[in-house]
Amino acid sequence: MEKLQLKVGGIFCSFCVESIRKAVGGVDGVAEVRVSHAHEDVLIHYDPDRVTPEELTRVLRQLGYVIRDPRRVRSYEEEEEELRRERRRLVFAGILTLLAALLMLAMWLGVRREWFPFAMLALALANVFGAGGYILRMAAHSLRRGILNQHVLMELAAFSGLVGGLAGLFVEGFPTADFFGVAVFVTTYHILSGYTSLLVRTRASQAVRRLLSLQPAVARVLRDGREREVPVEEVGRGELVLIKPGEGVPVDGVVVSGASSLDESLVTGESMPVEKFPGDEVIGGSVNLTGSLVVRVTRVGEESFLQQVARHIEEARALKPGVVQLADRVLKYYVPGVVAFALLGFTFWTLGAWLIAGEVNLKRAAFAMLAALVMGYPCALGMATPLAIIRGSGEAAERGILLRSPQSYQALKDVSVVVLDKTGTLTKGTPRVAEVLALEASPEEVLKLAASAERLSEHPLARATVEYAEKQGIILAEPSEFVAVPGGGVRARVEGRCVAVGSLRFLRDEGVEVGKGEAHAHNMELAGRSVVGVAEGQRLLGIISFADTIREDACAALSQLRQLGMKLVMVTGDSHGAALAVAKRLGIESVHAGVLPQQKAEIVRSLQEKGEVVAFVGDGINDAPALMQADVGMAMSSGTDVAIESADVVLVGGRLSAVPEAYHIAGRSYRKTLQNLAIAFSFNGIGVPLATTGMVHPYWAMFAMLASVSGVLLNSFAGRLLPGRAGRKVTLLVSGMHCEACVTAIEQALRKAGVREVSVDPGTRRVEAVLCGMGVEDVKRVLGEAGFSGVEVLQTRGDGR
Repeated sequence: MEKLQLKVGGIFCSFCVESIRKAVGGVDGVAEVRVSHAHEDVLIHYDPDRVTPEELTRVLRQLGYVIRDPRRVRSYEEEEEELRRERRRLVFAGILTLLAALLMLAMWLGVRREWFPFAMLALALANVFGAGGYILRMAAHSLRRGILNQHVLMELAAFSGLVGGLAGLFVEGFPTADFFGVAVFVTTYHILSGYTSLLVRTRASQAVRRLLSLQPAVARVLRDGREREVPVEEVGRGELVLIKPGEGVPVDGVVVSGASSLDESLVTGESMPVEKFPGDEVIGGSVNLTGSLVVRVTRVGEESFLQQVARHIEEARALKPGVVQLADRVLKYYVPGVVAFALLGFTFWTLGAWLIAGEVNLKRAAFAMLAALVMGYPCALGMATPLAIIRGSGEAAERGILLRSPQSYQALKDVSVVVLDKTGTLTKGTPRVAEVLALEASPEEVLKLAASAERLSEHPLARATVEYAEKQGIILAEPSEFVAVPGGGVRARVEGRCVAVGSLRFLRDEGVEVGKGEAHAHNMELAGRSVVGVAEGQRLLGIISFADTIREDACAALSQLRQLGMKLVMVTGDSHGAALAVAKRLGIESVHAGVLPQQKAEIVRSLQEKGEVVAFVGDGINDAPALMQADVGMAMSSGTDVAIESADVVLVGGRLSAVPEAYHIAGRSYRKTLQNLAIAFSFNGIGVPLATTGMVHPYWAMFAMLASVSGVLLNSFAGRLLPGRAGRKVTLLVSGMHCEACVTAIEQALRKAGVREVSVDPGTRRVEAVLCGMGVEDVKRVLGEAGFSGVEVLQTRGDGR
């Protein structure tokens, strides 16, 4: 068996998904068809001896879908051209609809002209066969394969309008103009729905493009003893590449010479820099921090790390479980139900009337059938779920929860397992000093010497040391004779003392006796910490360990998820010791450590195969395949662009407490969907059976459409317009505010955290904010993280909803 992955344009809803599955799955030689509604991906397992990829793509094209290469991300110009084309189609249909509405209004007001019915016929033909011609072709191919979908239902309604209108030209009693009007209106609504869906998808994910852009476009290749800049795609396996400090690593390979520290957080998600020496592997996309490296290329093209992650994202996108919206499940039975009622009406007034009265009423039978098909077009049913989700997404946005995928958002209410990445999700993703262990000096002296020696270093651990020392109020000395040793540490003279700070391996090479510190360092590393030693001359004065900091709201958020009955799982690329240390503090029992990006997605998939509905919360590139695979992918806004683009929900402000909040909002959104469907059915569900009586005029069908849509709109948004929803207003005194830069920092920090309205007065040092879904303590925490610790609450007003 082989795999064929395609990007298929024009997938509107789960009807399209089922249409593709039935059509392609019915081809001889096809074993399995997986379709992702949200991402328009189709993954086909087929026997190449019985069917070819060309035959499979031909089936999809015959159904009316557009086939694209999944690896070739369309350019901005191509996407905008498609939008312009569909917009022109919608404008043309809109003009026809406006003209039809004016003619019908004139007739309802008593204005009669002989040419009115023929004008309505022309408008209907132009809309159904002109603007809506592509819908007709898709419906025809679906019918040919025995598939009843939304395109077929729309054409049944439109052609019923055309047939009813034409009958009115020759048979008295058929409302000609009204039937033609229905054909115009249902076609335009369908075109509008298609354009809206296209607009949403066009503005959505470009994850693979962003991912591959992380890899530098050129590499410094050493050829014939000379350094040459060569496009990355032309670099061959076995060639030598020079990587200077501050540059991105363009290839996957092994260090041949040199030593340096690499920031691999973009690709592995782990915050601690990694020391690289000859023989160590490097990953394309990471950043070289300190020394120069010469790397021998080991993987190129499809074998490279970033290309593999891109492939895993695409595969996860195609294998992602489809979320069949409630309205689509209803429509699965609704479409054949409408057709059945239409046939029932025709049969009753022909065969039934003949059996009862001995006379066939063909005119009334035709009217009943056509009216049922017209009344059956589910305008409000199609809007019930989107409007409820729009309502829910607006409520979520006020709490800093941004909805990107409506389909997966609906699955939030059913989540049974939450899988969480460690670094950058449960923790802040930046190293902090965890412990200062003094061996031959006081802790204060060890910290002062280390921070003073490292003041000129750009290494992340050095910056963390200096920052911690300054917070402890230690006055640092100015170093002299500063030397940074790539991949090792630093040497400097501090107040006349020769100080070395770095790994124990580096200090041993410098002649320092490190024996009495090795056991302590080993225990710290088992706990998942990074360790540096501080030495004067040949004496090891002490050891400083670094760890990632757990987010302040992590314990409370995970406790809420447990109370909701959800199981918690941690996955991380970090070491087993570091993972267990964090898991123990947070009470997480299931831990997977040292996992690769594709393994994270496999863990999520294995849970789904057991029947679990999985939410994945992450922030790094290595989380992207799992975010894509999960029923609901949730990315921290502080994460990488690739992670955010792969997710269904983005958590602004880095609040883990937003996860249970999103769950509750999704539940309310689902209940609103049920209410909307009930309102829609009060018109369509009652109207279709009534139409079989042959007494329902076509303009009642249009009135029912208008009334049901208005009811759904009112139910979805009326509550948002009621007073008392403004949220709690709070006035704060921020003593640390001194200048305009502070004002900007406060406004940016609060808005990023999801605060809706912010007003800052630098003169009085007062901040006024409108909170929705946040507490005052949340605001104080956000300001504290932004560097403003002296925050006093002066006044709160409002209900805080």
